[in-house]
Amino acid sequence: MTFVRSSATSAAPTVVSSAPKSTQLVSTVTVSAKSTSVKTIEASAVKPSTSTAVAAPSIAKVTSTSSSAVASTTAVVSSGTLGPLGGVNTAGYDFSVYTDGSFSGTGIPPPTSQYAHFASQGVNIFRIPFAWQLMTPILGGSIDETWFATFDATVQSALTASTSPYVILDLHNYARWNGGIIGQGGPTNDQFANLWSQIATKYASDDKIIFGIMNEPHDLPSLSEWATSVQAAITAIRAAGAKTQYILMPGSSYSSAGTLPTEAGPYLAALTDSSGGTEKLLFDVHKYLDSDGSGTSTENNIDVLTALVAWLKSIGNRQAILSETGGGNTASCETYLDSELAFVKANSASIAGFTVWAAGSFDTTYALSVTPNNDGTDQPLWTGAGE
Repeated sequence: MTFVRSSATSAAPTVVSSAPKSTQLVSTVTVSAKSTSVKTIEASAVKPSTSTAVAAPSIAKVTSTSSSAVASTTAVVSSGTLGPLGGVNTAGYDFSVYTDGSFSGTGIPPPTSQYAHFASQGVNIFRIPFAWQLMTPILGGSIDETWFATFDATVQSALTASTSPYVILDLHNYARWNGGIIGQGGPTNDQFANLWSQIATKYASDDKIIFGIMNEPHDLPSLSEWATSVQAAITAIRAAGAKTQYILMPGSSYSSAGTLPTEAGPYLAALTDSSGGTEKLLFDVHKYLDSDGSGTSTENNIDVLTALVAWLKSIGNRQAILSETGGGNTASCETYLDSELAFVKANSASIAGFTVWAAGSFDTTYALSVTPNNDGTDQPLWTGAGE
């Protein structure tokens, strides 16, 4: 797989101004007194809403650059493994989802022009987050077909981009609905499964859809019960006729890549796929840059991902997708992101790919924005990591 990094300009995409993820806590971006690193957001922290203009990481450095178009957008080897994949989150339908799973907004459709923009650079996977309450306004109820028509138009714009990318449908509710945890006092497993059954029915014939069962579960009283909830969704997806698509299984601690092997991972590894095998059941992990923001943390991303790869190999050569990663707009962050994404590419048999957080309806003042500028240029870290 080759990503093309041509000039920094292209047709100017539509950018929705001032669309902060205001429902999540603000994490201040500051300069560490001990280094020039910008303070970054770790996987267990929520993403900031507004701050000074800081760009998110480039995908270009996990691949070789080339002057030709992408000849093949994926490399699926004979064993059934997926990858290497590289892409971006296009946020908007998740705006106003809080970490307790409550929702107070209407969502903002991501500008569809961004899919062509990023695909022209070789992106071959997009992640589209959405609020549960937008898909089914009544818990356990039917899909809102009027809203779904708008959502599906976005999905189709992504699917038909020039690289024929994969598209992750990301339920962005933190394992909750209005404060209640799925299967643990909140929505029942049947209600959760019913949601995914309806979505899977819509996309049963599209092999490029990846079902992202849940974004960033956290503070779960019982990991075994959470695994039971995930199994219910997997079973419902397959029963709805979506037999061939990949499914992402999220762990705990905000989908932490670092805690997966010792927390939810062993429970999720035991889940089954009625379509046979486990190669279509991937682990969903997140990892941002070092937790203290100093650029000197001994627990850097490579250490965490190395341990994750070792664990994935130890349980039968399973795979994960790094569905959120990001950093600030500094030279040190570019270096660390360059190293991280190079590691992902080199270990694609275990980590199939990544999607950077985030473009879509974020404007360019959002701290982790990779939204293209109005003139079609990209954010510095997107184009500059590793140069």
